[in-house]
Amino acid sequence: MDVEEAVLKRYEMAAREVEVGLCVPVRYDRSLLEVIPDEIIRKDYGCGDPSRYVREGETVLDIGSGSGKACYIISQIVGPSGTVIGVDFNEEMLELARRYQSAVGQQLGYHNVEFRRGKIQNLMLNLDLVEEYLARHPVQSVSDLSRLREFEERISQEQPLIPNESIDLIVSNCVLNLVRPEDKRKLFSEMYRVLKRGGRIAISDIVSDEAVPDHLRADPELWSGCVSGAFQEEELLRAFEEAKFYGIRIEEMRAEPYQTIEGIEFRSVTVTAYKGKEGPCIERNQAVLYRGPWKQVVDDDNHVLPRGVRVAVCDKTYQLYCKPPYQDQFILIPPREEVPLENAGVFDCARTERRHPRETKGMDYKVTQDSSNGCGPGSACCP
Repeated sequence: MDVEEAVLKRYEMAAREVEVGLCVPVRYDRSLLEVIPDEIIRKDYGCGDPSRYVREGETVLDIGSGSGKACYIISQIVGPSGTVIGVDFNEEMLELARRYQSAVGQQLGYHNVEFRRGKIQNLMLNLDLVEEYLARHPVQSVSDLSRLREFEERISQEQPLIPNESIDLIVSNCVLNLVRPEDKRKLFSEMYRVLKRGGRIAISDIVSDEAVPDHLRADPELWSGCVSGAFQEEELLRAFEEAKFYGIRIEEMRAEPYQTIEGIEFRSVTVTAYKGKEGPCIERNQAVLYRGPWKQVVDDDNHVLPRGVRVAVCDKTYQLYCKPPYQDQFILIPPREEVPLENAGVFDCARTERRHPRETKGMDYKVTQDSSNGCGPGSACCP
């Protein structure tokens, strides 16, 4: 039995009967659980709460949505102006999630949740459409198989399960580790594809503190139990980097392991990251000053930023530092006279030099101003 089949069978059983060992205890906002049926809550398997990073009005994608618990929680946070899409491969779990869809929506007073069948490493292919095709055109020959592949390719382009750049936030709860090793790079690429520019992820998953040896990885029972397929701590962050995410941050790491096997500790982490640092590097005479507390830091593009030093940056980097997760870490120094985009030159992003104040003020800036009209003893602002 390969790992994908083991995962499918185990979660089919977990949709029928509660399996306590598949989850890490998590505290949720109890007010958000009141409308969710008890069966969904009992058959939810996760290791964190990425819903806390959701904002009102967003379009949120839950990859590996399982029983639908997170989707129904998030539906209340995004409100009637938002949308929640759950994607799962397991038919038993999808049936459980969909069973209560109408009832939950009626209690809330709006319906903003839908569940779609697909593999999270291929968010192009809608497997419900494939099932409908196979019911009409069963595969009985190589020619039939070829026509099926052509159909899959066509609907992936014309009716993608999740379209390009359509999602504000991706959440996932203890699912990335279940994907086969050869599909994990595609998984991260797919997450990046469907996010809007400026979109972000909030992922809770299991990581190991050491590399998992091959004999443990080959164990389907451990794999389907969210253990042997776990990323090593550094590997998970590196996977996000390689997929072009930026601003990657470990929001939470459980102190106590979920499991310990042969001295290797497996624990829950929650990671956030952002999409949208692509674009040309142009010179607009901007500078940033890192506040501290570290003596210096290095960002994802290898800009070295010493504490308290004006550093030259391109317009793209400057704009990134205006937004989360960076905005509280820098003092932004715009030029005295804004450089129009049409007049901006190319900025060498390999540059890590200091920005001389004259570059932002202007080389011909000769203003002299005393403090005679300023604040001083006896003035209105300094009694």
